[in-house]
Amino acid sequence: MTYALRPGQMPLFDKYGGLSALRGVILDFYDRVLDSDIVGHFFEDVDMPRLIDHQTKFFAMLLGGPAEFAESRLQRAHAHLGVTHAQFDEVAALLRETLEAAGFAPDDCATVIQAVEARRGLIVA
Repeated sequence: MTYALRPGQMPLFDKYGGLSALRGVILDFYDRVLDSDIVGHFFEDVDMPRLIDHQTKFFAMLLGGPAEFAESRLQRAHAHLGVTHAQFDEVAALLRETLEAAGFAPDDCATVIQAVEARRGLIVA
């Protein structure tokens, strides 16, 4: 897990509806990403159903769910892309918008964004 739970605190994964709800959030997120002039081009020749499955597992892990996702895999997936800090920032902003639209509380949005931000070095060239 990427954040510490207080005693009696429910993981964000469970709080926001588990895997099926998370999949809907990821689908909305990628609709936003694909529409972005800044990062949409990265996904032109990508197998989107496969990517959405991977991202659902990754975010399930971030939210304290039952999935595991190796950080080395995350780094390998982005190594050849040349992602810049500005592009990373765009994706983070789109993720925040998506989480807010899905009803995530501000503190929970901040927790997820912080977990993503902690992996910037694995993604940015």
